[in-house]
Amino acid sequence: MPPIRINDDHGHILTGGLFIMVSELLFAAMGGAIRMASTELDNPMIVFGRNLVGAAILLGWLATRGGGRPLATRVPHLHLLRGLSGTGAMYCFFYAIAHMPLAEAMLLKLTSPLFIPLIALTWLHEPLGWRTPLALAIGFAGVLVILAPDARGIDPVALIALAGGVLAALAKVTVRRLSHTESPELIVFYFAVTGLAVSIIPLPWLWQTPSTQALGWVLATGLLATGGQLMLSRGMGRAPAGRLAPFSFFSVVFGAILGWLFWGETVTLATVAGAVLILLSVLVTGSQRLPANRAHRTDRAT
Repeated sequence: MPPIRINDDHGHILTGGLFIMVSELLFAAMGGAIRMASTELDNPMIVFGRNLVGAAILLGWLATRGGGRPLATRVPHLHLLRGLSGTGAMYCFFYAIAHMPLAEAMLLKLTSPLFIPLIALTWLHEPLGWRTPLALAIGFAGVLVILAPDARGIDPVALIALAGGVLAALAKVTVRRLSHTESPELIVFYFAVTGLAVSIIPLPWLWQTPSTQALGWVLATGLLATGGQLMLSRGMGRAPAGRLAPFSFFSVVFGAILGWLFWGETVTLATVAGAVLILLSVLVTGSQRLPANRAHRTDRAT
């Protein structure tokens, strides 16, 4: 394959960033729906319901296209990697959303941009400037402030959310790689299929029959998540993954607003301090300019 040129001008970064912002708004709203569903259902049921709705939506899309042609792909291994990493992140985040303040859960979700530049560098060969080590040091300092370890250690729920950040970073960079050859709809479809297959596995042991109200919240979770994934796929295809990372920060803003409006949650000083450090980190990373005429090989990624 010929080299694939990555758009790096401000117009493409802004357009991609707007798509990312919309996706984060939808994901924050999804977090609210998860919080409501979790009052009755356990995490595996919510994850299964979200993936079932997503798969149904994409099957409907395929039906309107007719035939199996839209399913054709030359990179099934990348779809599998994206599906497994994204589903793993989903289990982590859904659990965190149900067991910690929404703003903090969204903030720990935000740690994925700290890992995106490193993954993009080693896999997609997207060059990173000299500021990256400084940005990562600042960002991980923010993570430590949020985790606030004490004599009792670190909150296990926070560690689960942080693990979700690592998996989400891998999933997002995989989306970036897939976007060179795959449509956003196809990326989301394979993610939905993989996620549904994985989430079915524990159901024989953990099945719960949901009420009508819980079904409504699970349906909302699936609809919002699918919309967010579509916006994410469109955004990540417009500029280097490392450059779009700062726009993901809007998730914590939206999460804080929803948490305050519906659950009376307040943001702690440690959360604010950690948020400032992480925001500074992703802004430092995203502010680096790359040579406009530089082409980067991504076809070698496996």
